[in-house]
Amino acid sequence: MPSVAEKSSKLESLSAHFPLTLPVPTPTTHPQLLAVQDIHREEDLLRNPSSFRAWWTAIQNTREAFNALLKEERRANSSLDESAQLLGPLSTPLARRSLQCLTYLYESALVQFPGSFKLWKSYLQMRVSYVLGKLVHKKLAGGRKKFPEMKEALEEERESIEEWESALDGVVGWEEWKALIATYERALMWLPKLPRLWLMYISIFFHPLCPPVISHTHARRTFDRVLRTLPPSLHSRIWVRYLLWAEGKGGATTVSVYRRYLAVDPSLTEHYASILLSPADSAPRPLEAAKLLLSLARKAARGEYVSPEGKSPYQLLGDFIDVAERFSEEVGLDVPDTIHSNEANAKSDVEAETQEPASVDAQLIRVAGPAVPISPDGKPPPAYDQDEDPLSKRKLNIERIIHKDGLAVYKDQAGRLWCGLATYWIKRGEFDRAISMFEAGITSVFTVRDFTQIFDAYVQFTESLLSAMMANLEEPDEDEEEDAKETERELDIKMKEFEALMDRRPFLLNDVLLRRNPNDVQEWEKRVALWGENDERVAETYTKALETIQPRKATANLHRLYINFARFYEEGGVSGTAEADLDSARKILEKSTKVNFKNIEDLAEIWCEWSEMELRLENYDEAIHVMQRAAAIPKNTKINYHDHSLPVQARLFKSLKLWSFYVDLEESIGTVESTKAVYEKIMELKIANAQIIVNYAAFLEENQYWEDSFRIYERGTELFTFPISFEIWNIYLSKFVKRYGGSKLERARDLFEQALEKCPAKACKPLFLMYGNLEEDYGLAKRAMSIYERAAQVVADEDKFEASTFSTKAKQFSEC
Repeated sequence: MPSVAEKSSKLESLSAHFPLTLPVPTPTTHPQLLAVQDIHREEDLLRNPSSFRAWWTAIQNTREAFNALLKEERRANSSLDESAQLLGPLSTPLARRSLQCLTYLYESALVQFPGSFKLWKSYLQMRVSYVLGKLVHKKLAGGRKKFPEMKEALEEERESIEEWESALDGVVGWEEWKALIATYERALMWLPKLPRLWLMYISIFFHPLCPPVISHTHARRTFDRVLRTLPPSLHSRIWVRYLLWAEGKGGATTVSVYRRYLAVDPSLTEHYASILLSPADSAPRPLEAAKLLLSLARKAARGEYVSPEGKSPYQLLGDFIDVAERFSEEVGLDVPDTIHSNEANAKSDVEAETQEPASVDAQLIRVAGPAVPISPDGKPPPAYDQDEDPLSKRKLNIERIIHKDGLAVYKDQAGRLWCGLATYWIKRGEFDRAISMFEAGITSVFTVRDFTQIFDAYVQFTESLLSAMMANLEEPDEDEEEDAKETERELDIKMKEFEALMDRRPFLLNDVLLRRNPNDVQEWEKRVALWGENDERVAETYTKALETIQPRKATANLHRLYINFARFYEEGGVSGTAEADLDSARKILEKSTKVNFKNIEDLAEIWCEWSEMELRLENYDEAIHVMQRAAAIPKNTKINYHDHSLPVQARLFKSLKLWSFYVDLEESIGTVESTKAVYEKIMELKIANAQIIVNYAAFLEENQYWEDSFRIYERGTELFTFPISFEIWNIYLSKFVKRYGGSKLERARDLFEQALEKCPAKACKPLFLMYGNLEEDYGLAKRAMSIYERAAQVVADEDKFEASTFSTKAKQFSEC
């Protein structure tokens, strides 16, 4: 194994070959540059020094000849030793001689044509091939955009960055590397405005064997010179390489370069933030990344920024929260500082609300007060905020940011935001603060999804905390007996708190639904059911519900809440063990009668329930009195039942449900006269339906008021038309025939004729049959036959066959 001294001497011997091109080789200093066959070429160039074609032909012929010789040499010597690997393309004397010969020709030609881009480009490519090695040409799929966005340009440039094979080592060939850089500098001195030469120059800095002296400080200064030299329209081509170079160097270089670029184009801010969080060879900068993401989220919310990655303002805020959770110690304030900051911010917010500016949007001018600057678009620019300044070292108040920029804006994502805030405190080890965040979250969200998200995270955190405490108790140290006892006490407390939390879940979920809609009657009923037999809590819940619910916005069955509350007092609580409080029940029902319900039927059911309660208590007179109060008729009876601009109390007297219960009550415990009076009021108000007519007539019939009963039927037939009046006629005629038979035949015939006069063809068949049976039983067969014949002509088509059958039977009956 060679020693260090041997290795050093070997490197010195290899480095002694260089520089090959500095000073520029000439036949005077290097006689081996010219052979006998080159004399003709030299004489031709001396005779025509101003002919570009002569110089170009000589250079190309010489280059092709050397390439052919080098290929043959590489075939003969395919194996590479260590020296060949270090020297790369200049590992053989032939290669070194070819470089010197070509350099001599190019330099001589450039003396004649110093401003030729073609000549300089060819010369530089030749020099690069001998120092950097053979360029590997990549096959790229698809075409490239002409003017891509910077993010896309970075990705494309990263894929197409140059790669070389068998380069000259940067230590051994340092002098040749330096000579190559000097050649580029000379070319750019003559052609400073050509971006192609600059791009060729800066591509050297990406070579893996480029000496650090060149690839670091010199490269950064060269990039800066490019940007100062080229016009701004060409800067995008340079910035792509500059940013890629800065990413490769890492550390302060990356930060400095990206900050300069973001001052011009902030579209790469998200990419820069990801670099700050996951740097290649330096410590992360989470505070700067968090402030950049927060600034982007706020600008996107104001419509001043569009994410090149297609992220919404909420997604950008979510990225900020992820950074705060991951680097909680580096990004956010601790608990005391957070509390102090919250107090200071609250005070400043109050002062800002009371202070009046001199001008707002350039619309209002005052003599006194501070001036408000106006941007070119006529709007005041946003004030300076240290939370958005990446250069500021002040940490962030995560609580205020999430409340102000998250919960106040994205109310539908409250679950994720509260969980993020709690996770931030958990990562800092502030468990009590995290618990307070969980509690604040579950008591403020408005959707079941957000509640479930926060509650599950709360439970998972509590379980992990209990598991950690129990794990510490399983392996106690002898010297920490007192600490173990304290941990046991804390564990008992935490276990009780966890059990209480699980018991509170139904109540907390019900709170969420009631916060979303405090007028949800069904959820208030569920709240009552959750308390079980706790009469005190049930009463409090009913009271709070009735104070909270707005009747015009309430969901269905608000009246049931009053009824159930009154029944709660009537039955002596939920379990029925307490003493009945009838006065409270009556007060609740009395109060409910003054509530402006959405539907009249709800108020009617309240009165009916009140009367039923009095019946259950056997206060019959009071039950009648309640219904008399409910059914009181005002002086103006022309009120429209469906006029919702009027309160339900003003339209209650036209509620058929109320009158139906009232009349049933009178039939049960009242007198005949009082019942008739109630029925007459219903008829006078013109709210009776066919069932009321039938019931009224049946009531009179039961009490032997036959003629009065028939008059009610007749009034019903006048009130209603077919098909409703058909049922009344059908009952009326059957009752009349049954009562009088043939004793009042002419009157019966008149009634049948009246019924058939307006009866439609589809409904008249039963009436004709009943009419015909009347004549068969008590009248003349001839009239019966004529009635059946009329029926066969009048009834509907599907009933004519049956009608003709009856007509045939009537003829047979008349012949008998």
